[in-house]
Amino acid sequence: MSPLVVGIIGIVFMLALMALRMPIAITMMVTGFAGAMYLMGPKAALSGLGTIPFAQTAHYTLSTIPMFVLMGQFVYYSGISHDLFDTFHKWLGRFPGGLAMATFGACAGFAAACGSSVAGAATMGSVALPEMEKLNYDKKLAAGTVAVGGTLGILIPPSTGFILYGILAEQSISKLFMAGILPGIMLTVFLITTVFIKAKLNPDIAPRAVGVGWKEKFTSLKGLAPILILFVISIGGLYAGVFTPTEAGGVGAFGAFIIGMFRKQFRWKGIVNSARDTVRTTCMIFAIVIGAMVFSYFLAITRLPIALADFVSTLPLPALGIMIIILLVYLVLGCFMDAFAMLIITIPIFFPAVLAMGFDPIWFGVILVMMIETAMITPPVGMNVYVISGVAPHIPLEDIFRGILMFMPAMIIAVLMLLFFPQIALLLPGTMG
Repeated sequence: MSPLVVGIIGIVFMLALMALRMPIAITMMVTGFAGAMYLMGPKAALSGLGTIPFAQTAHYTLSTIPMFVLMGQFVYYSGISHDLFDTFHKWLGRFPGGLAMATFGACAGFAAACGSSVAGAATMGSVALPEMEKLNYDKKLAAGTVAVGGTLGILIPPSTGFILYGILAEQSISKLFMAGILPGIMLTVFLITTVFIKAKLNPDIAPRAVGVGWKEKFTSLKGLAPILILFVISIGGLYAGVFTPTEAGGVGAFGAFIIGMFRKQFRWKGIVNSARDTVRTTCMIFAIVIGAMVFSYFLAITRLPIALADFVSTLPLPALGIMIIILLVYLVLGCFMDAFAMLIITIPIFFPAVLAMGFDPIWFGVILVMMIETAMITPPVGMNVYVISGVAPHIPLEDIFRGILMFMPAMIIAVLMLLFFPQIALLLPGTMG
């Protein structure tokens, strides 16, 4: 068989193993090793398997991941997320759908200190869902709000999705972080607007909360201070060129630790749990990275990515039409593939084609992460859906998925806005030195 045919068979085999629920990292590693051994023999395949794990993980830039993950864990265990929700609750609660709107605002704020969608969904699920249920919110709307709001964690910097994309595509992580800010704000506004419109049309699904006085509203703004401080120090330092991404993560984690030490909820147990969860998350990400690199090594041997790039660039379609097809592929892949695995596997395949068509790689990184956001809430895999189901087991999975459908138009509109107006993502990176 030709190497191209072997590459296609390898992709099908890998997807079959994923369908059988084999761990993503193992699936990619087994497929990549088996394919390389078939094409190059056992000696060359073993040589690649022996060098790739160290070569790819002993990468200074990858240390950015545990630093920002640790920052998010310190924020979570110090109880800052509760203060965030309380602040938005007091300012937006009296409006139609106010608690759901407050949830999106708090999710965006939490995302500014935590690059994980799953952590955002779990945190806001435990904080916001009980409050919405007290007001007899429609269960589908309440669960859908938290599941969709959690996805902001991978778009608003710091984002582990941008870090991985930057490493794989050899792009500036600092510029990717800056590129995610305006799209993240835009999507948050679209989601809040969706809640407001639905609550206006049908007030029964989202009863209003009791309003509070102006004094209490302004007093509650102190709940935003920790997140603003961390965001200005870490992301602001990146923008100004004071820090590298790794240094920004380290400074952000240290800042979150210092803030946590002044809070009653954050004690020795919180420190231990933060370290434990950081190690667990980092090991999961690194295992997927190693597996993906072994698989990418196999794909490079087959020359499938280059052949696909050549094929795509010669299609009788405008470049924008081809890009829409690529985005639709991501939407389908999200139905049965983990978000990180999907990103790592597809970059070697699609990125050469994207460059061949002349698209900006920073812009593509943002729109790719937005599609991965959507993948995190699409059935049947939808990781955030299962997180919410774990937080609120009394809400059926089908109700959570129905709640998510309410917000899909807003997410699609945000992607289309970015597709036709790339400057939304490129404005801030363009101002950097």
